[in-house]
Amino acid sequence: MPRFASGKCWMLLLGSLLAVLLAQEAPNVVGLAVASAAQAQEMNPGPGADAAAPAEASPKRQSYLSFFFNALGWRYTIAFLVISFTFVAFLVMNLLGLRRDAVCPPHLAEAFEAHLNEKRFQEAFDLAKNDESMLGQMLAAGMQNLQQGYDKALDAMGQVGEDENLKLEHRLSFLSLVGSIAPMVGLLGTVDGMVQSFQVIAMSETQPKPSQLAQGISMALITTLVGLILAIPAIIAFNLLKNRLTRLVMETGQTVGNLMARFETMGKKERDAGR
Repeated sequence: MPRFASGKCWMLLLGSLLAVLLAQEAPNVVGLAVASAAQAQEMNPGPGADAAAPAEASPKRQSYLSFFFNALGWRYTIAFLVISFTFVAFLVMNLLGLRRDAVCPPHLAEAFEAHLNEKRFQEAFDLAKNDESMLGQMLAAGMQNLQQGYDKALDAMGQVGEDENLKLEHRLSFLSLVGSIAPMVGLLGTVDGMVQSFQVIAMSETQPKPSQLAQGISMALITTLVGLILAIPAIIAFNLLKNRLTRLVMETGQTVGNLMARFETMGKKERDAGR
């Protein structure tokens, strides 16, 4: 009986120790089981997980045009649209105004010379006066002042030529203005975008996310890009058309000199006869 009681006590003691040990090791066993289940889930995801993962990972797609518009905003979008429309309008205007037929038309020179050869000076004067080109206006001014002498006619033609050249240069200068204003607006957008980004950093109590800084940085870069895209063609077009204007003005001056040279000879003969 005592042996049975002592054996029962030893069994109760061993059972208590085993229960304590199992209670201490239970959290570790549960944690290992959860970790093993998560690892198995990652290695062998189910069909539902495959469908959900791409939906969460795929970013929102945005068109290139909408990205530009969101980066620029309403203010810079309207400003660059106005600059671009102005550039196109003055480019077309100068291309049409700097044609040879608009500055020094060959058909006018041929018809004017034909009238002079036939001694029809009034018809030659009317033909030049009704033509709006630089050549026509210079010839009309020269014919109108021939009665005061050939030198007076030359001075009148030179004055009219300078006035017409000034009009063409004034209209051409708008292309240079576009080439100067567009990068300045882009620089303004650059400074504005960087100020917005630094404002986000200053107002944030924690480290800001890159997405919060992206709006200001994209404005800074896109405004500079659009400004250069508008400025570079404007500067190229201005320089090319400037050279064309210079060439046409020189050609007009030479044509006027050749057509009016006969009156210089006539004036010399009249002065010699008077002596």
